[in-house]
Amino acid sequence: MKVVERILIKLSELIQQGRFEDLETEGLEIKPVPATGGDWKERHKSINAFLNTRGGIVIFGVKEEGAGANRRYVFTGWQAHAEPNLKEIAELFTDRKGSPQNLSDCFPPMELKEFLGGRIAVLYVDELASDRKYVFYKGTAYKRILTGDHKFSEAEVDAQEEFKQEAVHARELQPVAGLTPDDFDLDKLNEYITHLNRPVKVETIKADIAAAMPFLERKCFFKDGQVTTLGALVCGKHAVDNLGFRCQVHGYVDVPQEIARDKQDLADNILPLMESSLAYILRNIQVGVSAQQGGQNAPQYPEQLLRETVNNALAHRDYSINKQAIIAIKPGAHIAIRNPGSFRSHLLIEAPNDAIPLRRILPEAKPRNPKLADVLRVYRKWEGRGIGMATLVNLCLQNEIDLPYYRLFSEEVCLHVCAGKLLDERMERLFQSFDGYLETKLQGNGLSQEQKLVLSYLIKSEWANERLGYTILLTPDNNHFKALLALEQSGLIQKHQLSTAIYPIYVVDRSLMMKDYLAELREIFGVGFDVLDEFLKQVLGVVYRFNHFSKARVASAKQASFTLWFESGRANDDIKEFDRLYRKVRFAFNKLQKGGFVEKKPETRGYLLKTDYRTTHLV
Repeated sequence: MKVVERILIKLSELIQQGRFEDLETEGLEIKPVPATGGDWKERHKSINAFLNTRGGIVIFGVKEEGAGANRRYVFTGWQAHAEPNLKEIAELFTDRKGSPQNLSDCFPPMELKEFLGGRIAVLYVDELASDRKYVFYKGTAYKRILTGDHKFSEAEVDAQEEFKQEAVHARELQPVAGLTPDDFDLDKLNEYITHLNRPVKVETIKADIAAAMPFLERKCFFKDGQVTTLGALVCGKHAVDNLGFRCQVHGYVDVPQEIARDKQDLADNILPLMESSLAYILRNIQVGVSAQQGGQNAPQYPEQLLRETVNNALAHRDYSINKQAIIAIKPGAHIAIRNPGSFRSHLLIEAPNDAIPLRRILPEAKPRNPKLADVLRVYRKWEGRGIGMATLVNLCLQNEIDLPYYRLFSEEVCLHVCAGKLLDERMERLFQSFDGYLETKLQGNGLSQEQKLVLSYLIKSEWANERLGYTILLTPDNNHFKALLALEQSGLIQKHQLSTAIYPIYVVDRSLMMKDYLAELREIFGVGFDVLDEFLKQVLGVVYRFNHFSKARVASAKQASFTLWFESGRANDDIKEFDRLYRKVRFAFNKLQKGGFVEKKPETRGYLLKTDYRTTHLV
């Protein structure tokens, strides 16, 4: 059942029962037929917002009446005299300079439907392709936010105009030498048209390539007398022969044993290439068995995330570079997708030489290949809302994956989707060692689960930035605004000096980011500290942290072992190796105790630093 049919069934039930439910969304308006020109202007604003945002549907013939408990829908019906008003809508909008735009291709045929003994009209509005936005109504461009129409700011319009200039030279529209219209596959073309005709028929199936030429030119599959990269990607014959590495993905499993490595070169048109790349990943990632829902399979990464990551990689890659995309799977660690291209410079926040090195990326919904994105949206392969990065951040903050990060190369971008959890045992033990300090900052309260996740994201982002990793900027524009606000008010996070009002950049309280306490320990122990070996200094650093920042104020040998274990990044399941470390730590404590550096707190297993070391040993 089509979306509109479901809406009309629900609307019919509400009208007949005299009830009200808010059915309007960011993509749906339910309105009576306007009686005056002024009323039509309000509809035009909404239609303009649909064009500039995500598209939408306007149902004419129903109005809202009453307020509060008496609020209800009333059927008013379609008025035939309004048909000319709808027909002129496609020519009401202009570009920024005021030049009229013919947008007839964005308005599929209006539908008149029988409804409660009368008729209503359904107007469909397609979203404009990214390189055609924004259009204006009476000098203003509108955007749809929830159920309201809001004006774009001048800064937003300026940024979009700059993007449109880049899109003129879109890489996917470059010609492919030697190809002719005979190199289009008619079946693949008609498959695309079939998808395009959902939910409303907008294009006829083509009997032959000659009949398809106007459509191919309109969709930029064929431009200036030449087949484009876009056309060859979507419906070209012999994609590998004609596009080279542009339509290829190389996959391999990164394991020490050469015999166990699964290597495969995938090559095809863009749609089947996306599906085969996803299938390759799903075949090679670790899959466990969930205790829930009858022991169902539990892949190491959510399939939704993998699908979006693959699709975004191929949608955004630079098709002017004749290199294949590479998928490297390191079982239990990460999936790395290396893609030809680069980020636009204005999306990068870089301060590598700052006291707090920064390498952050601003999420953006604008596609690198707008015409290709327009095709992929038809196949539900690309959403156009920055979903790829948003999904990475959201699933990370839901603790379903560890922190994702990018590495940038001269002509390539490599995304690492990391297995595990953001709030892992290392972070839990870090917070445990600072629990006294955290409660003081939070005025007697401990960290909530949400605050732990947000703080973990920011801490791990700083660690990744130091290792040349670029992380996605965490902003208040997500479901964790309250956690960010509380952490900032407590002083556990602050805004970096490069922050702006639109994009605040959060960094963590420096006490939580201390890697060692060499200066502090040298102040306590003097030259006696300098003669200790590196491992003994590390153990003393752990004791210092617990003594000064934890509620217990002491550190046991087991706590010190876990701290050193997880800070070294070792595997959780290597029990024998951990036992060796534990014995080494216990021996270190014995040595430090005999040397007068630490002492046991009475009636506990915890150790304290001997702050009188200078007077007892160096005088």
